[in-house]
This record gives sequence, C-alpha cells and structure tokens, in this order.
Amino acid sequence: MDLLHFKDSASNRDVISLFSGAMGLDIGLAKAGLRIAIGQDFDPICVATMRANGHEVLGGDIRGIHEADLLERAGLAQGEAFLICGGPPCQPFSTAGKRLGINDPRGSLFMDFIRMIDYARPRFFIMENVKGIMSAPLKHIPLAERDRDDPEQRLGTVLDVILSEFGKLGYKTVYGLLDAANYGVPQFRERFVLIGSRDHEDVFLPFPTHFQMHQDAAYRWRTLRDSIKYLEGDRGECATFSKERLAYLRLVPEGGNWRDLPEDVRKEAMGGAYRSGGGKVGFYRRLSYQQPSPTLVTSPVQKATMMCHPTQDRPLSIREYACIQQFPPNWKFMGTTAAKYRQIGNAVPVGLALALGNAVLSVADQSAEIRTKRFRGTNVHQKLKQAIEIGGSKGAHKQ
Repeated sequence: MDLLHFKDSASNRDVISLFSGAMGLDIGLAKAGLRIAIGQDFDPICVATMRANGHEVLGGDIRGIHEADLLERAGLAQGEAFLICGGPPCQPFSTAGKRLGINDPRGSLFMDFIRMIDYARPRFFIMENVKGIMSAPLKHIPLAERDRDDPEQRLGTVLDVILSEFGKLGYKTVYGLLDAANYGVPQFRERFVLIGSRDHEDVFLPFPTHFQMHQDAAYRWRTLRDSIKYLEGDRGECATFSKERLAYLRLVPEGGNWRDLPEDVRKEAMGGAYRSGGGKVGFYRRLSYQQPSPTLVTSPVQKATMMCHPTQDRPLSIREYACIQQFPPNWKFMGTTAAKYRQIGNAVPVGLALALGNAVLSVADQSAEIRTKRFRGTNVHQKLKQAIEIGGSKGAHKQ
C-alpha cells in the first residue's frame, strides 16, 4: 500500500480525534486549518456535548471499537488521515502482591491509542497528557525493598514504554512539557505533548508566542482580566461555596490564599491540613486579575483547589471557565453544572492546541524555517540564536 502519495496532497487535512472530551484540542486544531473528521469518547456526556456542537462522534469504550469501523465512520482509508490526536488516560494499573502502584501504559487505554495509529497510519499524531507521565516509574518499590541487582526493579518509566511503543510503529517523535501561558492562554497549565511523524519529517514542538516580559503588549502573557473581566455582571451558571468556606474567603484579598487569613482564624479554617506538608496554595485561594489563572481544576469549590473570583465572593462560573480555556462563546456544554466544570477543566486550552496545529502544518508545508547560507556571525546574532534554541527545546526531546 502506497502511503507516501498523501504527503503531497495539500488538501489532506483530515483529523481523527480520540478521547475528545469537550473538544478543546479539536477546536484549536480546526482554527489552525485542520478538519476534524470524527471525534470519540467513552463519556456519554462528552459525546452529547460534541453532538450538540454539530460534530460527528463515535461514542463508547475505545476498547470495543474496531479500527476499520473508526476509519469507515471518518470516511478515510488506511494511510489517508493527516493526523490522529488524543490524550489517552495512562492510569495506574494494579497487580497482585506487595509491589503495588504499577503505572504501566501497556495495561491502559494508551495501547488502544497505539492500536488505532498502527492501523490507520496517519501522517502525524499528537498525544497530550499530564506532566507526571514524564517521571512516573513503572513500578513503585519501597526503599527498604529495593535491590539494584534485581532486573525486574529496573523497569524505567512510563515514558520509556510510550516512546518504545511508538518506535515500534516507525514514527519519528519529539516530546516535552509545554505551558499554555506561553501560547496566549490566560492560564498556567503544563501539559506533556508528544508529536510523531510517519514519514520521518522534522517535527518540532511549537515555539512560544507569548512571554512574561515583552515590549509589545500583544506578546505578553494573557491575564485573567483579559479573559473574564467583562463577565463580572453576567456570570451565568455557577457553583456555590459553602457558608463556612465563604466566610473565610471574604477575609482573603485578591491574589491571596489561606496564608492571608488573620492569624487567629487560620488554624481553624485549615483544620487537619494546617500541619500537613506541601505548599497548600489552593486552600482559600482568591484569584488575581493581574496574572494568568492557575490551572483550572475539575471543580472550583474543593477545599484544596478553590478557584474564587478575584473581586466577587463566589467560584468562577461555567462561562468564565470556558473563557479561560478559550472555548468559542457559543460552545454548548451538556450535563449538570458539575459535569460542565469537569469537561472544561479536563480540556486542552484552545490556544495551545492552535499552536500545535500550526507547528504540524508548518512541517507538512515545509514552511517552518527561513533557510539561509549562514546565521549572522556577530555575537548579538549568536546569542539570539542560542536563546531561540533554548526557548524552543526546553523540555523537548527527539528520538
């Protein structure tokens, strides 16, 4: 089967989206110029959200979906898809015996993501996930039980297995951590991203477009004020804090948290968490308009991860959540209030997804680089080149 002739087709921009959720990743890819041929998710509420927004969806457990059925529903043949994208859950995988806590993606839905790519043979793939996947060990063994001479205890990390599996498929890959704030998203949100090329093209992670400091305001980080200030008088659907928590939050200034509570009530407010370790920055957290939002969580009212409005005594609303994640204003979220928060909180920010789509398209179109005989040889230009290389490769790795 000839797979390479699709490489030269400028019109081939078809995407198969797996584990699509509320479609934040898909919206960004579509803004870059890609066409989402079909989405897929196990959660019936996410499926309802996709359908409510006019998208073709294949619902149900991916483990029960045949590869040929997915391609048929997408209207594509093997080798024809431009891209497969998704964030397969690489959840812990239990086993019998004392040595528990295995995080082996070979026993998770990750292998179904691999299965679909192996069969469909897209030109590119994008896999995103939580940042912990880069350092998660395959097997946690208590220090007292470790034996350096035991080969079973030298299993490496989850990432080692993931890269090995994609290597078996023959894809050239690049991976790293990206922070959405560096791509015009009004939110600090680090995600692991892995991009692969079937034809061994020179894939790369998107270079930052927004910075903490810049002489041009258009290139500075987006703040919470930029995204939700206009909603102060029109919050829409919103969760509520308990009366007890609200009483403490009223004592916290904008941008503060539990540490800003009066000393005589701090211990009472924190309860058992008062003496626990960790930064505990999410306890009684009131956001700041002057900064990007912290990473959105799946519920803004939990004690350890509160997302209180900067100036009003309430959590961020559904509309505010959606604005921070950069969903279109008319995007419909189905389900209960809690289900809507969960869908939005789990999504990939649209601005980050747009940057990923643009990066892949620039590789496909061979337009990412201005080729010159040499980079200017002066000290100023060499320092600039070094800064660009560091900025683009921070946390990035190729294989």
